[in-house]
Amino acid sequence: MTTNEQLELGFKATQTRVVGRRAVRLARAQWWFAQIRATVENAMAWESPDRSQPEQMWITGANRQLKA
Repeated sequence: MTTNEQLELGFKATQTRVVGRRAVRLARAQWWFAQIRATVENAMAWESPDRSQPEQMWITGANRQLKA
């Protein structure tokens, strides 16, 4: 069977699928950032505890010496 008509191959089906995927990803990203914004809005203000002075300690059994 031969035909003289031009065969049209369209990308319309794949384009709508890509656009649909993009819309889904965009909606998911918007939801995610809305959740992050809500988390930041509801975050508690933490006060850092007073800094204590460093203490030097001697650990027993840690004074090994190399024997030659």
